[in-house]
Amino acid sequence: MSRRGFDIAFYAPMKPPDHPMPSGDRRIARMLIAALETAGHRVSLASRLRSWDGAGDPEVQRGFDAAGAAEAARLRAAWRDSGAQPDLWFTYHLYYKAADWIGPRVAAALNIPYVVAEASVAYKRAGGPWDRGHRQTLAALDQAARVITLNPKDAERLPDPEKTRMLAPFLDAARFAQPREARNAPPVLVATAMMRPGDKLASYRLLAEALLQVADLDWSLLILGDGPARGAVETAFAALGGRVEFRGTVGEAALPEILAGCDLCVWPAINEAYGMALLEAEAAGLPVVAGRSLGVPAVVAEGETGLLVPPGDAAAFAQAVRALLSDPERCRRLGRAAARKVRRDHDLAAAARTLDSILQDLKGAS
Repeated sequence: MSRRGFDIAFYAPMKPPDHPMPSGDRRIARMLIAALETAGHRVSLASRLRSWDGAGDPEVQRGFDAAGAAEAARLRAAWRDSGAQPDLWFTYHLYYKAADWIGPRVAAALNIPYVVAEASVAYKRAGGPWDRGHRQTLAALDQAARVITLNPKDAERLPDPEKTRMLAPFLDAARFAQPREARNAPPVLVATAMMRPGDKLASYRLLAEALLQVADLDWSLLILGDGPARGAVETAFAALGGRVEFRGTVGEAALPEILAGCDLCVWPAINEAYGMALLEAEAAGLPVVAGRSLGVPAVVAEGETGLLVPPGDAAAFAQAVRALLSDPERCRRLGRAAARKVRRDHDLAAAARTLDSILQDLKGAS
């Protein structure tokens, strides 16, 4: 076949890429679309149906199953009437709490490849309150022609290694290439994350505990993010007083300039998949101190672009922060290396080439 891009139906069951609430999940969905388009493919958002079940309710999952069947029928009818069906279905972020009830049905009915990016499997959910979502996820992965993963830890648990393809976490590095000038002011630490109960709140609390242990040094902390746990986060940092500025949620357009005014990214990353905020900080030339959780080492290179510590260890985190704040030249050196590494290994252009290779391989096999 001649080289031609795919017409791709894109779907994100957890949160559509145009959802009004900012999040790392939404950023990654948008970046995947940008990479696919950069590679010459034509991408359309197939559906905004959310199948998120955070509580584990079998009735909710049954409802999503029925809604997915209806949505799949609607899409098939619309494409039949228009005479312009997609060449490929692409689902982003698939797991037991956000199963794909639409894509497998559409892909089977239209006889087109079904591709998944960022899937994870939790076998312990079998037979439990998320059993229906778990089984649907396994069925979708069984049908998938390719499963693209950005997290090496997820890849270890996927059922069919032959289908699995790695894609390094990525962003548009050029957006973060802001000038960085030497500053005489005290260093500014930055943490970027939503404020919600669970792992995010636990990370904020550990960060506050760690920073209290380096309160003898001169620094300030800028926190970017908001959410339902903001009160608890503010309480955690109360003892640090005016050293901490809560900026709230900032738009994607403003982020590069804000990061350019900071010196060190700090985030405990408890149970973090890999952390887009860490990658954004590195792209802006900031070194990172983070917990060595899950896929974080795929983003932060220990000793090259930052320092990684055992997850949940506040004392080790404080020691790593102290080491970099006490050695400004090392801090700057790691930051410069971080920006170079992002441009080399985690840029949009590299991701576009990788994704295109995966899809063109499918085309060659058809």
